[in-house]
Amino acid sequence: MPRNRGSVSRIDSESASKILRKVSMQESFFFFTDIDQYTGEFAQSLEDFYNKMSSVVLKSLDFHFKRGDFERWIGEMLGDAYLADRIHRIKKSVQGEKLRTTLKGMVKRRLNQLEIAKEK
Repeated sequence: MPRNRGSVSRIDSESASKILRKVSMQESFFFFTDIDQYTGEFAQSLEDFYNKMSSVVLKSLDFHFKRGDFERWIGEMLGDAYLADRIHRIKKSVQGEKLRTTLKGMVKRRLNQLEIAKEK
């Protein structure tokens, strides 16, 4: 599937606001550790997603990362093709605490970029 590589520098205030918005419960990201193994955690925004990554069990991060769930939700539900592509580029061998640190770093940088763009 071709990836739309969104631009960091050319994101406008409206697009940044859309990506940063809180989505409905039905559009939320639900953290699982395996098929039918819901953790009870969910995220309704990119900021919420960032915060939940600190506490969600590593097994859940590994499970979703290997399936491409993070990039799919961020790209399709939040509309951030750039961040989705960045996550897609992480080597699939990365897991555990290293995966958590890598994802949190990427998402935090993107949150900062989007907040700046939103203010313009």
